[in-house]
Amino acid sequence: MNKNTAPSKDEAIKAKDLVAYLESGSKDKKEWLIGTEHEKFGYRLSDLRPIPYFGEAGIQALLTGLTRFKWEPYFEGDNVTALLKEGASVSLEPGGQLELSGAPLPNLHRTCDELHNHLEQVAQIAQELKIGFLGTGFQPKWKIDDIEWMPKGRYKIMREYMPKMGNLGLDMMTRTATVQVNLDFSDETDMVKKMRIGLALQPIITALFANSPFTNGHPNGFLSYRSHVWMDTDPDRCGMLDFVFNEDMSFEKYVDYALDVPMYFVQRDGVYIDASGQSFRDFINGELPALPGEKPLIKDWDDHLTTLFPEVRMKRYIEMRGADAGPWSRLCALPALWVGLLYDSVALDQAEQLIKEFSLDDIHYLRAEVPKTALLTRAGKRNAQDVALDLLEISSLGLRNRAVRGVNDPDERSYLTCLKEIASTGRSPAEEILEAWHGRWGGSVDPIFLEHSY
Repeated sequence: MNKNTAPSKDEAIKAKDLVAYLESGSKDKKEWLIGTEHEKFGYRLSDLRPIPYFGEAGIQALLTGLTRFKWEPYFEGDNVTALLKEGASVSLEPGGQLELSGAPLPNLHRTCDELHNHLEQVAQIAQELKIGFLGTGFQPKWKIDDIEWMPKGRYKIMREYMPKMGNLGLDMMTRTATVQVNLDFSDETDMVKKMRIGLALQPIITALFANSPFTNGHPNGFLSYRSHVWMDTDPDRCGMLDFVFNEDMSFEKYVDYALDVPMYFVQRDGVYIDASGQSFRDFINGELPALPGEKPLIKDWDDHLTTLFPEVRMKRYIEMRGADAGPWSRLCALPALWVGLLYDSVALDQAEQLIKEFSLDDIHYLRAEVPKTALLTRAGKRNAQDVALDLLEISSLGLRNRAVRGVNDPDERSYLTCLKEIASTGRSPAEEILEAWHGRWGGSVDPIFLEHSY
């Protein structure tokens, strides 16, 4: 289908338009881009406490400071809640986690330069404000009550709805941080293959990036507590999407899934209207209780898609969502790993062969156990470490075949180095910092704010 068949932004949509909208993301391979997103926790240098929104050293002051680098402020009411520039944005998660949503870029060298420039800008303003930023998958020290909620309308609605659906939704909102990559597809067949590979291998990626073993200052019994939190957030909108592995998987099947997920809100004139628990199917029929008689625009559908939280999410591109946040090197490694697997045809075919050794039960078992045992988790007949070594070899092949030169590199394979070190030892990043907590940190998590800050 031609990408121009999607409805315009001001046109009321029908059910068939929802499929067309997803399919309009299809691109020729030469047009494929890479979008990297990552979140980080802000804290005061004086006492390590989370930074609030308001105040001389708050999130608002940080965002205002970043405008000196030609970022354009976006306001919700009187409050700056995001910054925009050249296809990228800096925004806020509910607990003040600062997120870079990078611009779609043609190669890993460019996306890593973007990450580096962003962190340099943040560090410059943070130094002036006497604050720092931490790279880890879960807030290691502070409780929810210690964290100030950001003044965004959608978060108020989600905050009230989340506890009705799971026990850890508020933890997800305020105390988790991730790195993810957004990737393109060429057509429906390519989309299906990438969705299946993404879902099957997501637990292995979680194991490689596991970096959240502390809660409230103490070990929590997990290596990726962030990943565990998502399992008790909202069963309607989280999980592994079994239907993707069915023979009839298509854009239409994803739309059917999305329509069955209850809504959170509708946005009109900058105001978030509470539609929590209501049906997008009713909205299409003009029967949404929150907006009686009104039918949705494509922006409403796009907003709804952002409120789905599976391990791999589709919009007009595919989002890989299974990794804990970490240091700069691993922020670049996550997109490198997936680009190597999915953007070269030889590597893609090998990755498809790799996942055939897993049954659906194997994938669910990995999803449940990897947060606790990471690379030591049994994966079918092998353990996650062995599979991680295989997929890194496939990814390395894909990056070599892409042969995208950097200033000092013949291709993009160097970004995988830190992951190869992790996989070769079988020790996740979480196990390294747990060892420090039991040893040189003397049973305190405070040193993590220094050693793992950006």
